[in-house]
Amino acid sequence: MKKTATPKIGILGGTFDPVHFGHLRTAEEIGQELGLERVYLIPAASPPHKMHDPVTPFDHRLAMVRMGVRESTLLEALDLEGRRAGLSYSSDTLQELKSRFGMNAEIFFLVGSDAFLEIRTWKRYRKLFDYAHFVLIPRAGYDLETLHHFIVGLGQSVKKQQDKNVYTMPSGNHVMIYQSTLMDISGTGIRDMVRRGKSITFLVPEAVRTYILREGLYRFHEDHR
Repeated sequence: MKKTATPKIGILGGTFDPVHFGHLRTAEEIGQELGLERVYLIPAASPPHKMHDPVTPFDHRLAMVRMGVRESTLLEALDLEGRRAGLSYSSDTLQELKSRFGMNAEIFFLVGSDAFLEIRTWKRYRKLFDYAHFVLIPRAGYDLETLHHFIVGLGQSVKKQQDKNVYTMPSGNHVMIYQSTLMDISGTGIRDMVRRGKSITFLVPEAVRTYILREGLYRFHEDHR
């Protein structure tokens, strides 16, 4: 893939417990639509919003993401947060990415609409818009009007563009809403199916399915997520 003077990269973070086709297809579609050089899937090592919930060890989740992206020339796994001590804050990750790719790099932060609606609870959330554009992916059956009102309510300086799905933040970066192929797949559902001995074929890449069964993941512990 040709490198440009101003790198355009996407990031999709999450626990990826496990990574599934919903994650992968969304990242692939948005990456192509925005003309990104690469979309990095970044597993959270210690997600702050799940401090009191059991999470599969990072090495397992990273291994599954690496398997999941193998068939794409656009997607790549990045172990950034696994090499950093402490809780995995998005603000720290974005700062590190700017340092790695250069301050002129355009970063597109892919995030589900449900998670974005909680952004006021994120560490230094206003600073995040200085580092990256936000690409919001509505969940199935989600009310877009709620999302529009929330974005405008983030501050008086938020400007709605002629395209009703694009907003400009005070930093000049954008918040944009993009529809992608909706797949009603969740990590919670997959973990529950494994625990009940049900097939997860066609929900996750075959290599990931094989890894889960071989490593005995999700079978023997109670999951409260």
